[in-house]
Amino acid sequence: MSKTGALDLASGLGGKIDKEGVKSAVDEYEKYHGYYGGKEEARKFNYTDMVNKYYDLSTSFYEYGWGESFHFAHRWNGESLRESIKRHEHFLALQLELKPGMKVLDVGCGIGGPLREIARFSSTSVTGLNNNDYQITRGKELNRLAGLSGTCDFVKADFMNMPFSDNTFDAVYAIEATCHAPDPVGCYKEIYRVLKPGQCFAVYEWCITDHYDPNNATHKRIKDEIELGNGLPDIRSTQQCLQAVKDAGFEVIWDKDLAVDSPLPWYLPLDPSRFSLSSFRLTTVGRLVTRNMVKALEYIGLAPEGSQRVSNFLEKAADGLVEGGKKEIFTPMYFFVVRKPLSE
Repeated sequence: MSKTGALDLASGLGGKIDKEGVKSAVDEYEKYHGYYGGKEEARKFNYTDMVNKYYDLSTSFYEYGWGESFHFAHRWNGESLRESIKRHEHFLALQLELKPGMKVLDVGCGIGGPLREIARFSSTSVTGLNNNDYQITRGKELNRLAGLSGTCDFVKADFMNMPFSDNTFDAVYAIEATCHAPDPVGCYKEIYRVLKPGQCFAVYEWCITDHYDPNNATHKRIKDEIELGNGLPDIRSTQQCLQAVKDAGFEVIWDKDLAVDSPLPWYLPLDPSRFSLSSFRLTTVGRLVTRNMVKALEYIGLAPEGSQRVSNFLEKAADGLVEGGKKEIFTPMYFFVVRKPLSE
């Protein structure tokens, strides 16, 4: 089960980073980002270091607040956040037409919440690709607790250079993960390479929408906040992502921004104007409680120095996500299904 207590949060802060090194890791991470004067070119060149630092610093917070699946979801009225997250994962599995016995790859799998849910839902074997040691350690433990170690596993690698043979997998998916790639065409080409001919890749991408204006200072600030709080080298547009997957060789089956017709806004769990007991830790009051708890844990030495700053930039990201969602300039669920042709 997911880590849910204050001491669990404290023990996981910093991931695989030595506790004495957390503060300097926060310093280095923040300097990558435009919010602190960092440059996009540096983020792309050093994306492995930047993304690994981000997930070492933030995973414990994610697990504390969101559980095992670190993503948003299309949500119906009357549906809880947890229910919507599961349905979001089931929807992806159905779009890929997963069947028992298929060999599936999850690109950028986090601690494996979606991987385990999809494996159970579809009776498939799912391999999670991840380049972060701490998340893989957590994921393997959660697989063991779920009794899925025999059908689900993890491989540590960069999704820009996967250690798999050509034409290995029956299906590939990514959930809010390939947004970390410095080059979407290169990332999609690697996915294309390891996917069997005639089979499909499905993805939820983080994107800026057609409403985004790069000359609007407010829009630019929101984009910077989202990049800072989510370890992103850049946020690409929906059209850039669609063109990139075509350039990688895929045939587009269909694409849609699923945020457009979601009955409940995807950003609702983070919206300071609402309150929910079922997702209390994500509400304004819950975030205040967490902020003060982290401050106290750092003060008494149970959490490493720098933990408050991680909490702060994650809150800044939450504010940027809500504002970006309300202004309709950002979506975390631009969805497309594409196929690798039978013959090239």
